[in-house]
Amino acid sequence: MPAGFGFSDAIDEAGKLGKMNIITTGFTENGFDWKDKYNIWSGLIGGFFLALSYFGTDHSQVGRYLTAKDITESRTGLLMNGLVKVPMQFFILLLGILIFSFYQYNRAPVFFDSAKVERASKTIFKDSLKITEQRFDKAMASRDHEKADGIRKEYKQILQKALPAGEDTNDNNYIFLRFVKDNLPIGLIGLIFAIIFLAAWGSIAAALNSLAACSMVDFHKKFFSKDESCARDYQVSQWYTLGWGIFCIVIAMFAQNIGNSLIEAVNILGSLFYGVILGIFLVAFWMKRIGANAVFAAAVISEILIFVIYKKDIISFLWLNVIGALLVIGLAFFIQVLMGKKRAGEG
Repeated sequence: MPAGFGFSDAIDEAGKLGKMNIITTGFTENGFDWKDKYNIWSGLIGGFFLALSYFGTDHSQVGRYLTAKDITESRTGLLMNGLVKVPMQFFILLLGILIFSFYQYNRAPVFFDSAKVERASKTIFKDSLKITEQRFDKAMASRDHEKADGIRKEYKQILQKALPAGEDTNDNNYIFLRFVKDNLPIGLIGLIFAIIFLAAWGSIAAALNSLAACSMVDFHKKFFSKDESCARDYQVSQWYTLGWGIFCIVIAMFAQNIGNSLIEAVNILGSLFYGVILGIFLVAFWMKRIGANAVFAAAVISEILIFVIYKKDIISFLWLNVIGALLVIGLAFFIQVLMGKKRAGEG
């Protein structure tokens, strides 16, 4: 950074360029904008339902509590999740702000995914890409950010023509990786990438173990093999783990165009299911008179409606958590009443 340019200057620079718009109400001249992804209300209400479902019902998360040596340690782990999660996310986003300010005074790549740039440079569009990149460098040198953003969009349009049809040209997830690769010492680069891989392995292991456990307990042991030995169950669970691993790889290959960043993609995918899952748990805990058949039917109908709402882009994704939970509760109650009346009529 320039001499005398400190932390507060970097924050101030990002604020002037519109990157510190932390709290918005979501209200416009036409009233509340339900399609606004991030405002104080979608964050507090939709985010509350999302977090409640994730930390309270997600098998991969609950599995961590169950592996604690006692209840005290389990509670401590849950409490630490709540205490650490918010500041951790804050510092992740703050890091993005600081990197943004860094690239205002240092040469920024016109496109951060260097692998795609290299592939595109071997096509007939290589000259167009080179000329556009030179124009971008001149705009950045003169600190004309609006012009640079326009040129970057042009560059991405050329990339879309050069790369195979349907390939994602969103490079948001590569900004931090490119910053690390281009600017940090070699030893530190290796350490950071090792940490990223270790964190990914930990999350993937928890997810695959949870999927395999659910498959074994809820389906295999119930419908296919009730009296197998523990050793046989363990062998079968390994095959389930392999199968779910292949499934996750396939889904990851086709889910690359979801959201503007990896964090948003994870929250979108979670919002499609977590509201319905939370609704099932709430009915189980607080509405004892509603039977399993009514809850199952309500969950299936609610999930279909959630997908329709998402595909039609009726409302921003965080609200899907609220809608899914309330739909399951309401539909389960309604279906149970209908089933009760039907039985009474049959009687």
